[in-house]
Amino acid sequence: MTRDSNQTRRFSRRKFIAASGGLGVAGLAGCTQSNTGGGSTAESTDGSYGGSGDSTDDGSDGGSGSLSGDINIAGSSTVFPLATAMAERFQSQHEGVDVSLQSTGSGGGFANYFCSGQTDFNNASRPIQPEEEDQCANNDIEPVEVKVATDALTVIVNNDNDWIGEGLTVEQLRELWSAESQPETWADVNADWPDEPLELYGPSEASGTFDYFIEAILGEEGPSHRQDYSPTEQDRTIIQGVNGSEYAMGYLGFAYYSENQDTVQAVPVENDEGNYVEPSLDTALSGEYNPLSRPLFTYPKVSALQEDHIAEFARFWLENSTDRAIVADEVGYVPLSDEEQSTMLSRLEEAAGSN
Repeated sequence: MTRDSNQTRRFSRRKFIAASGGLGVAGLAGCTQSNTGGGSTAESTDGSYGGSGDSTDDGSDGGSGSLSGDINIAGSSTVFPLATAMAERFQSQHEGVDVSLQSTGSGGGFANYFCSGQTDFNNASRPIQPEEEDQCANNDIEPVEVKVATDALTVIVNNDNDWIGEGLTVEQLRELWSAESQPETWADVNADWPDEPLELYGPSEASGTFDYFIEAILGEEGPSHRQDYSPTEQDRTIIQGVNGSEYAMGYLGFAYYSENQDTVQAVPVENDEGNYVEPSLDTALSGEYNPLSRPLFTYPKVSALQEDHIAEFARFWLENSTDRAIVADEVGYVPLSDEEQSTMLSRLEEAAGSN
């Protein structure tokens, strides 16, 4: 819905994720957007924060609010809550800047918005693909790859699921989600499991989470992803689906699981050393949670970075990308290291200085 510009609605980041659950779209600073993935609209938000999260760096104008202009962002539902947290903070310091955010999926954002010239940034939970680079190039758009955090892609099951035990192997996950094997019941994968129909929920083909799951679990040369599941770009729908059935399973970004730990349970996954590891910020940072930990990106376009308010927002995001209070405690991802931040800032400054 549209927010009355004379009213301010305040949400904490945790309440916002729990309420929206990735419903798809936040219209910030009075903008209303439609969710191409689910067809619904999400409430406009202005963040209200306390503690160390407030002591963040602002733009080069010293927070005077002299910057003005629009910033349009589409892309990954996984990156969406992090982008929202940064946009809300930036707008609170620069009232003349309007940030419009859409959760369309990584691929949907590239194909339908960014590479066609409609947005300034595309968020992505996997790297840009060659065909997307070609589409951008054909429209004279030059993307800049900027890593903003690390995620732990999370497999979830119902709280009443007590048969998986210590966890799942990559081979079992591959069989569960493969279009070739396509088991109909849990017992089709393991005879000791219930002879009950599988109910599967996950992101749509437009999602970078979908793409990364294929790469990490099914393999680029492996079987295709099964199609007889409930696909969505609304992460809340995945949570609700798994919560609603004892025999359900799904997968999504860690931030959405972390806000719903009482509602569903995360499945430990066997790593390359043969240990079953639960997803967490610590295991993603250490590398123990493999193969499902992954980098998260935003892609500004070079031409947009020539505008002061857009370049300052990109800098602001990166300057706060090492802030554990925002990235980890509030949103639920692993912050950048100081070295990663320095590298990304150098890349951004080089692009912002391009003509």
